[in-house]
This record gives sequence, C-alpha cells and structure tokens, in this order.
Amino acid sequence: MSLLRRVIGGVLRRLRLRQGRTLREVAEAAGVSVPYLSEVERGRKEASSEVLAAICRALGIHLSDLLEEARDDLRRVEPRIPAAPRAELASAGA
Repeated sequence: MSLLRRVIGGVLRRLRLRQGRTLREVAEAAGVSVPYLSEVERGRKEASSEVLAAICRALGIHLSDLLEEARDDLRRVEPRIPAAPRAELASAGA
C-alpha cells in the first residue's frame, strides 16, 4: 500500500473525527460516496486532487492544510536517508 495514500487517508480521518463528524456527513458534503470516502481514509483508494479538494472543503480546511499535516506525518514515519555529499549531487547533475 502506498505510504502517501495511507498518510493522507489517516490525516483525513483524524480531521473528520476531531470535528465529531460521520463518514456520511463528510461524504455528502464532498459529493462522494460513503464507501469511497472510507476507502480513501483507509489508504486503499488514491483520490484525485479534485476529490481531495472537495473533501477538504467539506471539512472546512484548505488542501494545503491537509498536505502540511501529511508532510508532518510523513517526516515521522519515513526512513531517514543520509544526505549525499555535495560532490555526488553536483556530479549527478552533470
């Protein structure tokens, strides 16, 4: 399962639950089906940017807020990759 898809879904679920709203309420406001929203929240469906924007509007947040929370979550779970020395980066671009 895609890490990004799972993280975005987790953020959406957390935001919805924080607001005390049901899947049905948010799905109806976003214009998507309840099963589809559930799949997005569980990281099983990769929603388009348009669908994500609609879900964000339904939650009363900006898409950038969703992406910022997802970025923060990703930083906590992604493996740390050592930075390549500058000489390697320069030669890779040549």
